[in-house]
Amino acid sequence: MLLVEDSMTRDVVTLGPDTTAAEALAASRRERVRHFPVVEGGTLVGIVSDRDLRSATPALGDPDRAGALQEMRVSEVMAREIRTAHPQDPIEQAANVMRERKIGCLPVVENGRLVGILTASDVMEALVYLVGAHEPGSRMEIAVPDRPGALAGVAGVFGMCGINIVSVAMGAKTKSPSGDEFGERIVVFRVDTIDPSGVVEHLENAGYRILWPPRP
Repeated sequence: MLLVEDSMTRDVVTLGPDTTAAEALAASRRERVRHFPVVEGGTLVGIVSDRDLRSATPALGDPDRAGALQEMRVSEVMAREIRTAHPQDPIEQAANVMRERKIGCLPVVENGRLVGILTASDVMEALVYLVGAHEPGSRMEIAVPDRPGALAGVAGVFGMCGINIVSVAMGAKTKSPSGDEFGERIVVFRVDTIDPSGVVEHLENAGYRILWPPRP
């Protein structure tokens, strides 16, 4: 699950710009989706969420709500400036766009045609698979010297102990309480053992600081 096409939802529920807010909210409940690409004449012209529709109409209990939902059209509240993704985009690139723009989804477009939608839930599921959290194993945080070849040294210790590395994620540089950098980088390993105590001892003997699991 490295590309957008591996994680996106392909069966996209779309709306037309003239769809009423009442119809859109009914579709949201029926299809259990929160974001709708808005398509007109086969072209993507906007995107709207159930939150957009609820925010633009009177609150529940207001006697004017039902009438407003019937009168309001999706085109009145949809976002027209749309950021899209391509099926071949790396999933982390799409996730970063969503993070930077504080948006909950990206329509996926290929050759001018809407082919899918990538939501925050899709990205979360991809992250779980990328780090191997769906498989039995252990999580380890190790402070590794920030220099070429240091990661290979840690991998060698795991190999010596007969432990397979499922995933590796590079984190920030470690700092002292005063804010000074230690010249180390936090590396998060997912390994295929339930009890990492044996390899922890070997890593510490090799000079690495173990940040997780906590030591007694």
